[in-house]
Amino acid sequence: MPTTSFAREFTVPADPPACWRVLTDVARLAGWVGILDDVKELSPLESYQAVLMDRLGPFRLRADLDVAVSEVEEPRRIRVRAAGEDRQVSSRLGIDATLQLVTGDDGATTVSVTGTYEVVGKVATLGSGMIRQKAAKILDEFTGHAVAELGGR
Repeated sequence: MPTTSFAREFTVPADPPACWRVLTDVARLAGWVGILDDVKELSPLESYQAVLMDRLGPFRLRADLDVAVSEVEEPRRIRVRAAGEDRQVSSRLGIDATLQLVTGDDGATTVSVTGTYEVVGKVATLGSGMIRQKAAKILDEFTGHAVAELGGR
C-alpha cells in the first residue's frame, strides 16, 4: 500500500494554551482512540510506547508502536512519528502526523491534524480501500472526542 495522506480540521472556542493542555495529555488522548492500548509515556513530549490492536478482515493486528515527538512549538505545533510491527501477520505500519493550532480574529482556535500513514505486509493485501476506511474512522473518532472536549464545531 502506498503512503496515504490525511487531514482533519475543526474550530473550538478555547485559546491555544487550553487546547494544547488537552491535546498533549496523552492519558486522555489514549481513551479517544479505541484501538490503542497500554499507552506509556517514556518522556513527556518526547517519546511514548503504545499497542495498536484491531481486526482488519481476517487479520487480528497487534503492533507495538514506538512514538517519537520530532518537533514541538508550544502551544502551536507538534509533530509525531509512530512506527510498529506485528510479526504474527508480517505487517508494519508507520504514521507521521502534525497537529497545528491557529488563533483566528475571533479568538477561536482552529486545530489542524495532517499527515501520512503507510501499512505494508500481509495486512496491506486487504486493499487500500479497507485500510483507508479504518483510518478515516480512527481520525473521526479522535476529532469527535477533541471537539466534544474543547467545545468546538
